[in-house]
Amino acid sequence: MISDRSAASSLRPFLASDALRCAAIFRASIQALTGDDYDENQRRVWAASADDIAAFGARLAQALTLVATMSGEQVGFGSLKGADVIDMLYVDPEYARRGVGAALIDALTRLATARGAKRLTSEVSDNARASFERQGFVAQRRNMIQLGGEWLANTTMVKPLAAANSAHRPTSKPH
Repeated sequence: MISDRSAASSLRPFLASDALRCAAIFRASIQALTGDDYDENQRRVWAASADDIAAFGARLAQALTLVATMSGEQVGFGSLKGADVIDMLYVDPEYARRGVGAALIDALTRLATARGAKRLTSEVSDNARASFERQGFVAQRRNMIQLGGEWLANTTMVKPLAAANSAHRPTSKPH
């Protein structure tokens, strides 16, 4: 089983049938990976936002959501809202720190670039900040959001993107 966990992940579009598993990944990721940065009450209200599976699935379906799989099992997901916002990015704790998140960020960056975005933005949890920094994102500001009566901190991070067609533009006039 360990070799399966170290295998490269594949990415595919989100399907409505993925909602239940993505909600489980969301909750497990929050509970297992954010304990150093958020207390139990903060994690509880954050994870509870996936309790309504239909609403959670609808949120993922309204964005361009990719699902990461290994050996056919869903191990993570990330969503691009509009052309330029990474709205959600979560990895099953059993597959954390194995390149799944980086693969999702890379794919979402490429999609944003193809959509003509000049920059990519995300509201990043404290525990995910280093992962986004490794992918070229820079912190812009700290935020405090209220969720279920609890205050949670995150950071707005931005990554400048090269224009999708810049490599195909002539640099000088034809002779």
